[in-house]
Amino acid sequence: MVGRLVSVRYERTGSAAVLTIDRRERRNAVDGPTAERLGDAYREFVADDEARVLVLTGEGPEAFCAGADLKALETFGPRQTDPAGPLGFTRLTSPKPTIAAIGGWCLAGGLELALWCDLRIGDANARLGFPERRWGVPLIDGGTQRLPRIVGQGRALDIILTGRILDATEAHAIGLLTDVVDAGAHLARALEYAEGLASFPQDTMLADRAAALASFGHPLEAGLAIEAGSGLRTFQTALEGAQRFAGGEGRSGAGAGV
Repeated sequence: MVGRLVSVRYERTGSAAVLTIDRRERRNAVDGPTAERLGDAYREFVADDEARVLVLTGEGPEAFCAGADLKALETFGPRQTDPAGPLGFTRLTSPKPTIAAIGGWCLAGGLELALWCDLRIGDANARLGFPERRWGVPLIDGGTQRLPRIVGQGRALDIILTGRILDATEAHAIGLLTDVVDAGAHLARALEYAEGLASFPQDTMLADRAAALASFGHPLEAGLAIEAGSGLRTFQTALEGAQRFAGGEGRSGAGAGV
């Protein structure tokens, strides 16, 4: 399926849904109508049972997303209090894995969109940061909450408070980027990851993902209880998988992204 929604494209590529912000003339910055379309496309992904992974990217090699379009802030209006988040879906939790494919600039709300994803694949030209610090625009799409969870409180505060820009090498070294590839190869690499994730038994992978997300910040005992519940719900799949392993299946395989 291929759909065109003005500034947002939703395309099925194998097991992945590729969601592309297409405002190249504005470095893929998001205005109010684009945010609405991002939300619509996200809901299409959630409802698409054959789409197992969402890949979020920006059109062209120059930018993933430069954040909210500061020249069109008036178009956001009521989106400031939208339960889904100003940029379309940043206050929601996807039920399926998500990957950001980042080429070039990934700034401000664009970085917050990338942080919303489970994995972030950057190309060699990727540049990430919160430059809105310089003119007093706050982070309101999850950046203050998700960045510390990914890179730790100290590194997150450095990035949030200073507004400095990280190159791909530094971002990868601190765990902000999952992988770094040659310039322009970020989308192809993200799709490789997506197909790898889609090839695994889905109920156990999704249960493990949900447990990891739901237990973050809880005491260990509470987190272990969440994990145990996941194990009970997926025991039959685990039993069948163990039997396949005993029969020789999968012993020489590699994980997704390897």
